[in-house]
Amino acid sequence: CVSPLPANVDSEPAMPIAMIHLAEGRSEEKKHALLVSVTQAIAHSLEVPVDSVRVLLQEIPDTQWAAGGKTLAERRRGNA
Repeated sequence: CVSPLPANVDSEPAMPIAMIHLAEGRSEEKKHALLVSVTQAIAHSLEVPVDSVRVLLQEIPDTQWAAGGKTLAERRRGNA
């Protein structure tokens, strides 16, 4: 009989993965600070080692992010 779950499922939970979508334009320093903060928060909250936490950032161009039918690029041009 083949088990649908890995043998270690009860003893070792799978590593947590967080995916964050954000608009392009933030500095590398701010993105790094976000990665560190989110990693620490997840590790603390789930009581897992920091090394087991994965955080993925996906930057979206301002022409491909919209709210209310207007892209961020359009909103920024309107506020300039």
